[in-house]
Amino acid sequence: MLAIIGGSGLTQLSNLDITRRLAVRTPYGEPSSALSFGRIAGKEVLFLARHGHGHSIPPHEVNYRANIWALKEQAVESVVSVASVGGIRADMQPGVIAVPHQIIDYTWGRKNTYFEGGEQPVTHIDFTEPYSAPLRGRILDAARACGEPVVEEGVYASTQGPRLETAAEIDRLERDGADLVGMTGMPEAALAREADLAYATIAVVANSAAGRANSLHAICMEDIEQVLQTSLARVRRIIEQLASDA
Repeated sequence: MLAIIGGSGLTQLSNLDITRRLAVRTPYGEPSSALSFGRIAGKEVLFLARHGHGHSIPPHEVNYRANIWALKEQAVESVVSVASVGGIRADMQPGVIAVPHQIIDYTWGRKNTYFEGGEQPVTHIDFTEPYSAPLRGRILDAARACGEPVVEEGVYASTQGPRLETAAEIDRLERDGADLVGMTGMPEAALAREADLAYATIAVVANSAAGRANSLHAICMEDIEQVLQTSLARVRRIIEQLASDA
């Protein structure tokens, strides 16, 4: 089964024909929201709102372990994360949709592994390619099939939040090789790998990162809302095509 984790601006999936909702509890606590089961294009899909249905959970307080564990318990095989990001690279302008292929983790203090505690063996997962190549390929194929242009790769920098970055911090991220910046990419991607779930991200560029383009001196939050409204409609079309192709 395919699961969609919705980020900022996507607290519900309007094209999901919901059949039931399930409140669950995991060994790591409660996930961000109840699990919504339904159908898209006749295929069963599960939806989870990362920040809660009322968008009340900030990035650094999301219970990533509970979220991924809950999906695993429901026999999910593939997870598509939808995330709003800032664009660092010149072509990552507001409204662009990208499917990143790499990630750099700048977060700290988050519960970031299932392999801890005295009874757990020391376990090192391979994270050379943090996103599932087959799932990324399916997303890109779906975007082509429904005529939605996407940037086919990019390096996602995952920062702590909840504040946005300074212009100097964005300069640093760019020197490190980052093309996009967001706050929820980690530890979500690593936990999905630990749980043996195929995981990939659809990143919506909501704004130019601090110090770039029209965010040279400040980031306009009202502009972000307008961009997300338009761009997330395109993401829904990609997801619908992805589900129908499954």
